[in-house]
Amino acid sequence: MSNQFQNHLPPISEIWVYLSGSPLLALVLTLSAYLLGLTLYERSQRNPLANPVLIAVVVVTLSISVLDMPYAKYFEGAQFVHFLLGTATVSLAIPIYKGFASLKGRMGVLLLSLVAGGITSVFTAVGMARWLGVDESLVRGLVAKSVTAPIAMGIAERVQASPTLTAIFAVSTGILGAVLGRYVLDALRVTQWWQRGFALGVAAHGIGTSRAFSVHPEAGAYASLGMGLHGIVGAVVIPQAVAWWF
Repeated sequence: MSNQFQNHLPPISEIWVYLSGSPLLALVLTLSAYLLGLTLYERSQRNPLANPVLIAVVVVTLSISVLDMPYAKYFEGAQFVHFLLGTATVSLAIPIYKGFASLKGRMGVLLLSLVAGGITSVFTAVGMARWLGVDESLVRGLVAKSVTAPIAMGIAERVQASPTLTAIFAVSTGILGAVLGRYVLDALRVTQWWQRGFALGVAAHGIGTSRAFSVHPEAGAYASLGMGLHGIVGAVVIPQAVAWWF
């Protein structure tokens, strides 16, 4: 009976061909890569250099390169995770609400920091790109990348930039901010959790906010606030600025 069953099994090569063309493979690959990154992050005592998103990006990139999987095919499966990105961003309003009482007396400083951080983010990226002679279509994407990825992609469509490239720029910015933010803030002797968290939220978006939550709840709440305010202001101001600037 078992021999007859084995004889009816398709060759492993046929099974692999089916799996490699299925969106399920990309979804499993994405979740597995992040789980690996999260495990390494926890085992490293939450060292920022072992950022789980960074590890997941590297693992997924290497995997689809080895499998020779086109990005369009990969995204057919990864889109299910991508769909949850906006929902996860909105859910960050919960810790903001819970920590709203602590904002008294700090809003003026926070708004000033928000404006300074947003302007610095845009001008440094655009200035460096133009100094290097980058194509204007890419420069527009760099303007929009200063806010979190879901909002940045919407802004990119309005300013005639590539949403895909803008998302890459935004995610790259978030990863760098989450990895290097601790060392920059330490060097600047910023010690208060609310100050560190707000800075990460403005500069490193959702990935920086995730890092802030993993370190301290107050830092996470203020990172959510910084990311949210930056996204709202950016969605209104950036398209107007691009229309005037370009």
